[in-house]
Amino acid sequence: MKFGGVEISRLIAGCNPFYGFAHYNNILATVMKEYYTPERVCEVLHRCNQFGIDAHNWVDVPRARQDLERFQAEGGKMHLIVQGVGDPTAICRALKPLAIYHHGEHTDKAWQSGTLGAVKEWCRKVRDLGVQVGVGTHKPEVLEQVEHEGWDVDFYAGCVYNRTRTADEWKRVLNNELVEMQGDVYLRSDPPRMYKAMRQTGKPCFAFKIMAAGRIDGGGAEQAFRTAFESIKPNDGVFIGLFPRVKDEVRENAERVRRILAGA
Repeated sequence: MKFGGVEISRLIAGCNPFYGFAHYNNILATVMKEYYTPERVCEVLHRCNQFGIDAHNWVDVPRARQDLERFQAEGGKMHLIVQGVGDPTAICRALKPLAIYHHGEHTDKAWQSGTLGAVKEWCRKVRDLGVQVGVGTHKPEVLEQVEHEGWDVDFYAGCVYNRTRTADEWKRVLNNELVEMQGDVYLRSDPPRMYKAMRQTGKPCFAFKIMAAGRIDGGGAEQAFRTAFESIKPNDGVFIGLFPRVKDEVRENAERVRRILAGA
């Protein structure tokens, strides 16, 4: 896909498993952290390069900078699409990323509290820094509002599952039922709404959590990927988390996407 004056793979390496953001439970998060030593992070990124994945959804958490520098020192190359949290100035100047977007959970909290204007100001600051700027969200209505208001942004990153509903929103959706781990409930009816919002903008979009943070098992992976790429535009991409502890997920995902796109 063409993005920011360059061509990047439509499959982009995610970052959550690298640093234990399992979106499942603390046991899996701990297993991920133990598995992903700096050596393994670099190994997986190099594996991505081998299979044509040349973009990385990066986030500034402890150790991430060192892992990236090690990967680059070993000859690895990735276009960086950064999840922006806080003041973007230092990251933009130090890493010179291809793009940066306002982190989705922070965007959604601003929308829920009526302070979305602060997100707009953050985007203006990134624009002044000369970096492509985007907005991340888990809510299609946020994407639609930003589009309607005509913000000066280049792209969107959208979680296909709306996992940032408030307690009252969950009660309405689930007929007043209470659920455990409210922040990580994944409804099958959510993805079509986000995919629709992505198709309605001409700007590039990146879909993420297409596998419901690992809740879709191996048998459903083919359909989840097929649904994603059939639902988004030709100039859109997908962030995918990678945890190849059991199987070669990098190769499997790359070959799956190539097969799906070849069929299209």
